[in-house]
Amino acid sequence: MDFLDKNIEEYAQSFTSPESDLMNALNRETYSNKLQPRMLSGHIQGSFLAMVSKMINPRRILEIGTYTGYSALSLATGLTDDGLLYTLEVNEEHEEIAKRYFKQAGLENKIIHKLGKAEELIVELNEPWDLVFIDADKINYGRYYDLIINSLPKGAWILADNVLWSGKVLLDDDQLDPDTLALKDFSRKIQEDERVENMILPFRDGLMLIRKR
Repeated sequence: MDFLDKNIEEYAQSFTSPESDLMNALNRETYSNKLQPRMLSGHIQGSFLAMVSKMINPRRILEIGTYTGYSALSLATGLTDDGLLYTLEVNEEHEEIAKRYFKQAGLENKIIHKLGKAEELIVELNEPWDLVFIDADKINYGRYYDLIINSLPKGAWILADNVLWSGKVLLDDDQLDPDTLALKDFSRKIQEDERVENMILPFRDGLMLIRKR
C-alpha cells in the first residue's frame, strides 16, 4: 500500500480533520486485536469516504465488506435523515466489534449489519443504491458489480478499494496471483462499460470511483 512517501502521507494527515475519539478508539482496538489491521480504512481514507458521502447525501448505502466497521461509520455520516446503510460481512469474527462501535456512535438503527455471503445478501436486499463501497474478496469484485449495477439509478456512485493492490497490477498477467488478476480484470470491465464513467485515484491502495451515467 505504500505508494506515497511517508513524510508526504504524514503531512497530508496533519492537514486532515482529526479522527473523533470514537474512531480513534476503533482504529487502536483494531490494530491491537486483529491479525490484518491494514484492512481498516483508517483516518485519511475514512475521511475521504465521509466527504464523498456528505457530498452525495445518499438515502441508501451498500457496503460490501464490513471488517471492524470503520468505513461504515465514515460513510454513514452523509446519510439522509431517513437513510440506511447496509453493510455485508462474511467473517463472523468481526461482527462483535463492529456492532459495538455502531451502537456507541448511536447508529445501530441506521447501520444494518448483515452476516453471510455478499452475492446472496445483495439479491435479497434489492435496494436502489445511491452509493456502494466494495471492499471485500477481490476475486468477486466483478461479480458484485454485475449484481448491483442495474439497481443503481442515474448519478449513483460505486467506490472500489484496493484496485492498485500494492502496485502488483503493473505486472504482466502471466506473473499475477488470482487476486491481482481479478482486480485487473475488474478495472478493464469498468473501463469498457459504457453505462458508467470512472477514474482511479492513486491513493492508499488505489480507489476507483465509478458513476452511473
